[in-house]
Amino acid sequence: MVRITRSAPAAILAAAAIWSSAPARAAGFDGAWTVLIITEAGNCDQGYSFPIQISGGRVTSASSANITGTVGRGGAVTVRVSQGGSSASGNGRLGSTSGFGRWSGKGSAGSCSGRWQATRS
Repeated sequence: MVRITRSAPAAILAAAAIWSSAPARAAGFDGAWTVLIITEAGNCDQGYSFPIQISGGRVTSASSANITGTVGRGGAVTVRVSQGGSSASGNGRLGSTSGFGRWSGKGSAGSCSGRWQATRS
């Protein structure tokens, strides 16, 4: 499910914030993942789902956002995303088949925050 509405740029940033370029030591997380973004506060749409690919410990996506961050050996995720005047950051943890965490960001719709869930596809 991908829903594009008035706050789509902020939500896209939030989705991208979940994943970052990851060091090779985190290669155990390689593969296709589906990420669900859930907004809990702010003027963003309530939910988005995005496919993400992790390969060689690095995350790839179709997003044009600037994504930086890490996935550690134990699955700890810390990321920062920016695009235009919008930015978001997120952190959490990946396991072998799923992950979870928190995100916050600011874009054209104002400040938003919430949680994310990921599942290996």
